Amino acid sequence: MSQIIVSGIKNDTFISQEQTLIVFRFLLVEVLKSTLAVFSVLMVVFISRELVSILADASEGKIAGAILFQLLSLNVPALATMILPLSLFLGILMALGRMYVQSEMVVLLATGVSEWYVTRVTLILAAVITIVTAFLTLYLVPVSKERELQLLEQAEADTNVQALVEGRFRQSKDGNTVIFVENISKRGNQLDKVFVAQMADGWSADKRGSLVLAEQGVLKEQADGSVNLELSNGERYEGSPSQQDYNRVTFDTYVIDAKAQISERKRRKLDAVPTTELYNSDDPDRVAEFHWRIALPLAIPILTLLAVPLSVVNPRQGAFAKMLPAILLYLAYFIFLMAGRKALQSEAIPAWMGLWWVHLIGLAIAVSLLLSGRETGAKFKRKLMVWRRA
Repeated sequence: MSQIIVSGIKNDTFISQEQTLIVFRFLLVEVLKSTLAVFSVLMVVFISRELVSILADASEGKIAGAILFQLLSLNVPALATMILPLSLFLGILMALGRMYVQSEMVVLLATGVSEWYVTRVTLILAAVITIVTAFLTLYLVPVSKERELQLLEQAEADTNVQALVEGRFRQSKDGNTVIFVENISKRGNQLDKVFVAQMADGWSADKRGSLVLAEQGVLKEQADGSVNLELSNGERYEGSPSQQDYNRVTFDTYVIDAKAQISERKRRKLDAVPTTELYNSDDPDRVAEFHWRIALPLAIPILTLLAVPLSVVNPRQGAFAKMLPAILLYLAYFIFLMAGRKALQSEAIPAWMGLWWVHLIGLAIAVSLLLSGRETGAKFKRKLMVWRRA
């Protein structure tokens, strides 16, 4: 670590190695504080937005209130994965931009701290955030998504029990079934005085439907996740209201499919499939998902190399002088990543190409910005001119 800290300090420096360590900590802490501040603000905003969405679903009866905060917590890893790269990018711009405006960076450069040294310090922080993001996107996010789907599937099965309220009519999500229960046991699955009205395809006077009246009922979950309503000691009426040709049947036991939502395995293929399975798959959608997962951590060091030169501002311009072009460049980067993901899904580009071409473009722009107008770049240009003359 000491070699990393000292590397990048000019030979004619006015500061000792101990002071170099202070400079290292100062730069690292300043960038880290700005990054954490941006990350905290963005997480609060996005978690609040997610909470509003979950509360809306809960108020409509789509999910049970008991799992509300569990669902919210399971969405945190996915949100953090998307916010971490942006937080570091903005954190570097804000921290280094402020140092240029307050002439702190001018003093550091005058004492022998090179611009490449500043870049290396930020890359150390970027390496840590890259590792964290890789852990999130490659492992924790798929695990949390799988757990979220399990909770939703269980909630869909339980919704038939939890959504039933004594003395109130309850309509199914497809709108074709209405259930009324006079009394529900404390355990929630034993029902007394049950009324069920069903229509095959929407409510209409000229369509046949059925009415079921039963003394008792019990909700039983099946192995496939569906829930059956088993009624006993009742009557069933079937017919069309406009024709008044009802058939009446009495029964000892009658089973109705409560139509708990069947889990959608197609959603699981992208959100919750382990990364190792994506890597071994030839399916275009899974290939695109795999490259997207590895693209997020790979983008962090490239964004760091972009942010450092973009943070150089004139003190008269203010710390946020280059914030707009920097954000536009960030958006362009991720728009290209998303376009590449779509291209992989549609097989417009070969799987071996992945999203590497986007990273190479970003890296080329970052290197050109680092070399442009800097001492390192000036030296490189002078050497290039000498080589050409030779």
